[in-house]
Amino acid sequence: MERELALEFVRVTEAAAVASGRWMGRGDKIAADQAAVDGMRAAFDTVNISGCVVIGEGEMDEAPMLYIGEQVGHGGREVDIAVDPLEGTNLVAKGLPGSIAVLAIAPRGCLLHAPDMYMDKIAVGPRARGKIDINAPVKENLKAVASALERAVEDLTVVILDRPRHAAIVKEARDAGARIKLISDGDVSPAINAAIEGTAVHMLLGIGGAPEGVLAAAAVKCLGGDMQARLWPENDADIERARAMGIVDINKVFTIDDLVKGDEVIFAATAITQGDLLNGVRYFGGGARTHSIVMRGSTGTVRFVDAIHKFDKKPMPIKRA
Repeated sequence: MERELALEFVRVTEAAAVASGRWMGRGDKIAADQAAVDGMRAAFDTVNISGCVVIGEGEMDEAPMLYIGEQVGHGGREVDIAVDPLEGTNLVAKGLPGSIAVLAIAPRGCLLHAPDMYMDKIAVGPRARGKIDINAPVKENLKAVASALERAVEDLTVVILDRPRHAAIVKEARDAGARIKLISDGDVSPAINAAIEGTAVHMLLGIGGAPEGVLAAAAVKCLGGDMQARLWPENDADIERARAMGIVDINKVFTIDDLVKGDEVIFAATAITQGDLLNGVRYFGGGARTHSIVMRGSTGTVRFVDAIHKFDKKPMPIKRA
């Protein structure tokens, strides 16, 4: 995919972040999410692609913009788009760290059309590629990753969503001696951290959203890491939803190549609130400063974009909270 598009996609996530960041700490996650959606959708109109949203804000009758199946872009190459204009709505509403505006772009048919349900995930960085098995006990995965990283299990840090459903894997990881970082929301950022050297995060484990799993897989693939996943339906309606989207085997283990086919993928994210890897949006009189990451799977290039936006010089979504 053309490298010139990479910066265009950063502009899309920047627009969502700048719009949503105004709502930080104001206790209104719905308004924060809507601002991000509005900003991202408007920015897509300036990008020379013919994009189809395959992972978005919901079905057409549930979301007025960035709904699944919506066509976006100014015209150009046909691509599939996965978006989460605001990953971590609660984080923004409460002024907590770790929220991002995020998207992934790939040629048509290359992103898994994941239903809106839960997904069990395990993600690691490049040095542990090929060493993980989602069917294996947590202890075995920890030993395999520790060996690949040439360190003890006690030196590993595992990120897990702080949910009652994770009590068993938290206990397994603790019993094995691993360090654990429990997070309240948002597992795309931790997947990126697990795949980048030097973040002090070595593995992502646990059950989160399936759409977010595809976004995480796009980032991990660009970084040369590894990921496995499996849908985690809560009821028969979830199973039917998955089958309606073409997933016949509900117990199928998805490899990273199932989640994102081929290497021609671009991933971009802009921090909204402060994170471990990226700085949150900072406003000043007449403008804002953003911090983003953009990656290309075909080249493995990772760029950090530190940008200053002057609102009187160009149109930006600066709707006041």
